Amino acid sequence: MSFLQRLKNEILIADGAMGTLLHSFGTDSCFEEFNLSRPEDIVGIHQAYIDAGANIIQTNTYAANYLKLQRYGLEDHVKEINSFGVQLARKAANDKTIILGTIGGNRGIRPNKVSLEEIKRSFREQLYCLLLEGVDGILLETYYDFEELETLLTIARKETELPLIAQVTLHESGFLQNRMKVNDAFLKLESLGANVVGLNCRLGPHHMISSLEGVELPQSAFLSAYPNAGLPSYTDGKFQFESSADYFRQSARKFREQGVRLLGGCCGTTPEHIRAFATELKNLAPVTEKNVIHRKEKVEIQASPFNRPEQPLHDIVKTRPSIIVELDPPRKLNTTKFFEGTKALKAAGIDAVTLADNSLASPRVANSALGHLVKEKVGLRPLVHLTCRDRNIIGLQSHLMGLHTLGLHDVLAITGDPARVGDFPGASSVFDVSSFELIELIKQFNEGLSFSGKDLGQKGDFSIAAAFNPNVRSLEKAVVRMEKKIKCGADYFITQPVYSEKLLLEVYEQTKHLDAPVYIGLMPLTGSRNAEFLHNEVPGIKISQNILDTMAKLKDNPVQSKQEGIAITKSLIEIAAELFNGIYLITPFMNYEMTVELAHFTREYTDRLSRRKQNV
Repeated sequence: MSFLQRLKNEILIADGAMGTLLHSFGTDSCFEEFNLSRPEDIVGIHQAYIDAGANIIQTNTYAANYLKLQRYGLEDHVKEINSFGVQLARKAANDKTIILGTIGGNRGIRPNKVSLEEIKRSFREQLYCLLLEGVDGILLETYYDFEELETLLTIARKETELPLIAQVTLHESGFLQNRMKVNDAFLKLESLGANVVGLNCRLGPHHMISSLEGVELPQSAFLSAYPNAGLPSYTDGKFQFESSADYFRQSARKFREQGVRLLGGCCGTTPEHIRAFATELKNLAPVTEKNVIHRKEKVEIQASPFNRPEQPLHDIVKTRPSIIVELDPPRKLNTTKFFEGTKALKAAGIDAVTLADNSLASPRVANSALGHLVKEKVGLRPLVHLTCRDRNIIGLQSHLMGLHTLGLHDVLAITGDPARVGDFPGASSVFDVSSFELIELIKQFNEGLSFSGKDLGQKGDFSIAAAFNPNVRSLEKAVVRMEKKIKCGADYFITQPVYSEKLLLEVYEQTKHLDAPVYIGLMPLTGSRNAEFLHNEVPGIKISQNILDTMAKLKDNPVQSKQEGIAITKSLIEIAAELFNGIYLITPFMNYEMTVELAHFTREYTDRLSRRKQNV
C-alpha cells in the first residue's frame, strides 16, 4: 500500500532528529558529510527510529545542497552525499518503511541573503539526485520564508508525481514570518500540489498544537507535525533539550485531535520521543472532523505617548531648505563640551543634530542616551545613526524598540565601518544584516511587525535616512544603490563629505530624478594634516588636489588653516544650496564653533536665495 493510501486510514509515525543524535557523538561538523565518512552511524540512527516505531524515515540530506555544502568546501559532492543518503536509509529500512528525500530551507530571517535564482539552481540539483535514487517522496522542511517554499514546491510538482510534503516553520504560534495565517499558508501549499502540509521545528508540542487549532482539515491533502523537544538549555557550551518522552506521549492524542496524520519529531527529539508517539497512537484511526478555533488576531495599533509630534525630516527638506549637523558623541565620559555644542547649534537654528554610532568602529557614549538628553534638555531634534556592525538582529530590534520608547524617530541606517579599523581590531563585527535589510526591517517595524513577523502592539514611526557616498569611481553605480535603498524603504539620503563643486553638479544631475531628497555632506577642514588624513585614510572621502595644495600652504598657521577650511566650505555651500534643499554639516573634532558659523552662513544664504527666487 502506498504512502498516501496509508495516510487515508492511518496515523503514520515519522522519525525524529538526525542532527541531535549526531551532536551526541561530540561533533559539530557537516552532518550530511557523515553519509560518506560515517555511514554506519547514519544507518544505526535510522534503525533506532524504525525500532522505536517509525513508519517513515527521512534521508540525512537536509543541508546537502550546493549553497550549504560550500560552507564546508563540499559543493562538488552534492550527488554522492545525496545518493549515499538514500542508500543508507534503504539499508536500514524494512519492507514497510517509507523513505522521504529531505530538502531543507535556505532562507531564514534574512530572506534576501540568498537570491531565489541561486536557491532554485541548488534545489534542482539536489532534487534530481534524490529522485534518481528512487525515494518514496520528497520532504520540504524548515521553511521560514514562504516565497522560497512556494517556489520550490512548484518546481518539485512539475518534476515528479511522487508525494510531496511541505512544512513551514513559525517564529510565533499561528503565523508565518510574513504574518500569513497558518491555515491560509496550508491552503496555498495544497493548491500548489502538496500532498501533505504541516509544521516542523522551532516550536514544541504546546505551541505547535495551538497553531494547528486554527487549521481546517485539508480537502485533498493531509496534515503533518514535527515538533521540537521544547526549548533548549545551554550548558557547558552545548545546547541540550530536556523535554521528556513522557511529555510527547501526553501530546500525541492532542496532535491527533487536530487532524495530524503524519507525526514525527524535529530538533531535540530522540527514538524515545518517537516511541512515545507510536505507542500512544497505536491502532488509533485519524480524525475526519474537528472544531476549528478561529482566533482574532490582536493587533493594538494604538496611539503611543511617544509618537512623533513633529514633521518628519524627509518632509521638511522637501518643502524648504534644511540644515542638520553631525556632532560626534564623545569618546570619554565627560560630556560638557558636547552639550555646549548642541546648545550653540540649537541657537544657530539647525533642524537636527545627527549622532554617529561608534564612528570608525571606536567606542563612544551611546548615541541613544545622548539623543534622549539632547531632545529633553536641549530641545534639539536628534537624528540617531544605527549600524549593522555592533548588534545582531536581537540587539537591533531591542535598540529600535528603545528608540521608539524614547521618542527618537529619526534614524540613519548604515552598515558601519568594520571593527578592524577601530580601537579594538580584535572585536567581532556582527553584520547579521546589511544596510539594505536594516532599512527593510525598520520599515516593517513601522507596520507594527518585528523582524520575525511578530505583532509589536504599536506601529513604529521612524523616518529612515540612508547613506550615499558620491566619492566613488562610478557615480552611476552609486545611484543604482540609492534606488535599491529607496525600494527597501529609505525616505531620504545623507552623503559623505563632498569637497568638489564639479562633484556637486554631477550628483545633482544623477539624482534629480529621485523622489527621495538628499542632504549634501560638507565638513570644514581644520588643517593640512586633517585634509591628508581624510583623503588617504578615511573610507568614502576624497579631496581635490587643489584643496590639498591650498591647505598644505597653510600647514604652519593653524588659525588661518581653520579660516581657509571654513571659506572652502562656504563656497561649497553656495553651490550646494542652489541645487539641494538639504545641507549636512559635519563637525570636525568637536570644533562646533566652525559648524555654528557655517550654519548661520547657510541659513542666511538660503534665505537670500529664497527671496531672490520669489522676486524672479
